[in-house]
Amino acid sequence: MQTPAEKENLNAVLVGLQTPGMTLTELQSSLDELARLVSTLGYNVVGRLWQKRKSDRGFTVLGDGKLRELATWTGGPGVIGPNVVKKKHKAALKFGDSDDDLETDSYDDVHDNSQDDFEDDSDDGSESSDVPSGPKPGERAGFVIFDCELSPSQLRNIESASGVTALDRTGVIIEIFSRHAKTRAARLQVEIARLSYVAPRLRETGGGEDRGGGGIGGKGSGETSLELDRRNIRDRIKELKDELKNIAVEHDVRRARRNQELTVALVGYTNAGKSSLMRALTGSDVLVADKLFATLDTTVRVLYPESRPRILVSDTVGFIKKLPHDLVASFKSTLDEALNASLLLYVVDAGDPTFRSQLEVTKAVLTEVGAGDAPSLLVLNKVDRLERTDLAMLRREYPEAIFLSALNPKDVAELREQLISYFDKDMVDEDFLIPYESKGVLGEIRERGRVLEEKYDETGVHLKVRGPSEQMDRLKSLVKRQTDPHR
Repeated sequence: MQTPAEKENLNAVLVGLQTPGMTLTELQSSLDELARLVSTLGYNVVGRLWQKRKSDRGFTVLGDGKLRELATWTGGPGVIGPNVVKKKHKAALKFGDSDDDLETDSYDDVHDNSQDDFEDDSDDGSESSDVPSGPKPGERAGFVIFDCELSPSQLRNIESASGVTALDRTGVIIEIFSRHAKTRAARLQVEIARLSYVAPRLRETGGGEDRGGGGIGGKGSGETSLELDRRNIRDRIKELKDELKNIAVEHDVRRARRNQELTVALVGYTNAGKSSLMRALTGSDVLVADKLFATLDTTVRVLYPESRPRILVSDTVGFIKKLPHDLVASFKSTLDEALNASLLLYVVDAGDPTFRSQLEVTKAVLTEVGAGDAPSLLVLNKVDRLERTDLAMLRREYPEAIFLSALNPKDVAELREQLISYFDKDMVDEDFLIPYESKGVLGEIRERGRVLEEKYDETGVHLKVRGPSEQMDRLKSLVKRQTDPHR
């Protein structure tokens, strides 16, 4: 059983910014999504703050008044203290007038940008909050989580003013990925993204003492602990990328084999119901959970009941707004399943009022990896959660879309037939004569195509087969090689 102190340590207060061009509805939706991300990590969201700002740049992102309000949730001082202590360079000590070895930087000195790069950090009169009162007893937060990406100096300044650990949206997403990655490839991809995120946010420890003497003759200073740590991270990232390349070669071989078959990739926003639909279409035991990023590893299964030619279905990692670029780059090999698919099924949660913007996020990421122009169908999932009037409006808005609930077997069966019909329209019929003495060819034909007619006579087996044109060409070549006495 957790003590009150332990529970408080898991409490988090969320902070959002309403920047120009963002509506209040969009802000609240983004904070709702962040709350789900934070809950996925096991934290308790006890409060929310938000403020209208011209941008997310500035010492602490927030104005002074809002920073003090944030401190009521964390027990911090509400102002930035002298939180960076730098050791003077030896030359400065030799020629400087001061006898003091150390200089303390104010927060003006530690910010990454110049004073002219951002607006005044004071209150602008437009700040607001949906929790104007302070925390209730037992609700004091041990974490402050911002719904934007923070620079290293902003993180330091916010922690100084709040007195607790500060995180940004990118850090939360990377931590979720780290916990949910199961396969070796996914773990490598996440680790590369995590190290890329951590490297610029490393902080000097132990006063920044030199690790050792300099180069030739021992002149000059050696690497500081911070410099050494960053170099170690760069070396580690290189090792991980090299290992990932070796794994990618194996994946490419398996993917090349699957390229000879019809493939459908389920793509969409996280928690849109892709894994539930995957399980319903294939009868597989893939993980289904009402959590963000429950699926990180691509799973490939055969459409069930199995069709001829058979159709493979793959479940891919979900997308999210403000997905860190490093994660997109790291998971490119995973997203290659979508790039090489015969058909993409864009799966969206029709019950989510923001599904249109979620769909745009999905399309944008797929375009980034080169899959934006792939053949696709739109699937509006979770229609069982809609009112009749809302469903009717969506049908008028998306007349070509497929409406279903992954929990309804009838809907899933209809989708299966639609997938088969989709591929059928591009198939061709071919006639084959397979001599009785030929071995292996008949099984290959049954595997790669749909046998429409089958007759037997003294010359062999006569088949009328339907399948993709490229498969039929390959099968004709195979039959010719098997039956040619001069091969």
